[in-house]
Amino acid sequence: QVQLVESGGGLVQPGGSLRLSCAASGFTVREYRMNWYRQGAEKERELVATISNIGRSTMYADSVKGRFTISRENTENTVYLQMNSLKPEDTAVYYCNVRMTVDYWGKGTQVTISS
Repeated sequence: QVQLVESGGGLVQPGGSLRLSCAASGFTVREYRMNWYRQGAEKERELVATISNIGRSTMYADSVKGRFTISRENTENTVYLQMNSLKPEDTAVYYCNVRMTVDYWGKGTQVTISS
């Protein structure tokens, strides 16, 4: 049974950092492309970052390039999203995702950037 559990969200001031974790079970993260999405209030869900199953090539939304880093720890079967220089517009619920024959999603973790 595929499960994704996000953690690490919280309230931080602008310019701060957070590291989100996505603990996976029921499959091996290194065998699939793993994605982080986010959805702000009254906004559509958007793809933030992705890491491939072949090598560790990564892709980022333009809005987070240079500030966010996605990584994968195979021994822990966990995917991370390191978020630096956070801005109020980064406020959203962040979701971990893996696409197999269907999409699997975690329940999300709230990130709030506010002074």
